[in-house]
This record gives sequence, C-alpha cells and structure tokens, in this order.
Amino acid sequence: MPDLRQLLRELPVFTGELPTFDPVDTPGEPVALFTDWLLGAVRAEVPEPHAMTVSTADAEGNPSARTLILKEVDTDGWRFAAHADSTKGRELAARPYAALTFYWQPLARQVRVRGPVVRESAERAAADFLARSAGARAEALLGRQSGPLADLAERDAAVAASAARLAVQPDLVAPGWTLHTVRPELVEFWQGDAARKHTRLVYRRAGAHWTKELLWP
Repeated sequence: MPDLRQLLRELPVFTGELPTFDPVDTPGEPVALFTDWLLGAVRAEVPEPHAMTVSTADAEGNPSARTLILKEVDTDGWRFAAHADSTKGRELAARPYAALTFYWQPLARQVRVRGPVVRESAERAAADFLARSAGARAEALLGRQSGPLADLAERDAAVAASAARLAVQPDLVAPGWTLHTVRPELVEFWQGDAARKHTRLVYRRAGAHWTKELLWP
C-alpha cells in the first residue's frame, strides 16, 4: 500500500515555462481579460479549456460541485445549461447563486467567478439544446439525471430509445432544459508561480462599474 500522504507531497506542481501576468496592464472590466486568458489556453492547446467547476448550494446551504462546459460569455455574464430536474437545477431554483472555477493547469492559471444566476428565455434554452450533439440530446431527453439506475443495460436501452425519437423528431427539446447566466459580482484572476509568488487580481462590481484590487497569495 503506497504512502499516499508522502506521494501527494512529492507530486510536482507549477512545472514548465509559465506565462507572466502584469496586473497593471489589464482592462477595466473582467470579460475582456477572461477572453484573453481563454484564447491563450486554446492557443496553448490546453485540453477542454471551456470546462469549469460549477458550485451551487441547496436550501440548507449544503454545497455541491460538478464540471460543466461554458456555453458563452459576454458583458451579461457566464452561461451554462442544466436540466431543471437535475440536482444543480433544483439547487439553483432554491438558491439562484453560483461560483465558477476555471483551471488551466499547464499555464498555472485559475479564474474564479461568483454571482447571482438568472434563467435565460425558453427560446435561448431551446437553441442551446438543439446545438448539442445527437448523443447529448438523446441523454438529456431522458430527464433522469442523478436518479437511481438499476444497471447499465437499462441506461443503454433508454438512450437508444431516445435517439430513435430524435431520428424521427429532430427538433425535440427536453422539457425543463434551462440556460443559466451567472451575473458576476466578483471575478478573480490567479497566476501561479513556481516560487509561490502567485499573482492575484480581483475585480469587484461596484454598481455599473468595476474596481480592481491585488490580493496576497
């Protein structure tokens, strides 16, 4: 049995040639800087750079987190989709507030976004659903996410039946499919450093404007 404590301590972090980050030369709002960092991750061929951890909480304040795909970002906020009957959908209905975390490991860059969540129109949600791959739409049509499953054969049969429905009705949209927008109150940019002199820049919304502040590592 390996000594996991020792193994974890010996695993390397912040390796390779890391990018620099000058917080002085940054835009006045966070979306432009996020877009620049995201495109930098794409150019660096970071796997799945649009993947993010979405953290929510239930009515009692118990947190949960999962990895989802960013659908869009603009001056209104960061968007992701979820089924209304999923755990995250129910939690957002009870507490419409979320935190997002992006981590681009080869660049040692992290972005944290936090704010209230609003539901987009049914039309925008439908457009998002129809833009998904056939397999993703077939699974989402089941509407059973996080429910108990007897065995994998039951899953496979249900997905196959759902795919058959889509073949006949390609414009089907899953009931309850919801497009959410996180309206940011706080966005933090974190650049790691091998010597642990990490650079942290946080944007905070102040009415219609943003303030910027450096944070200690």
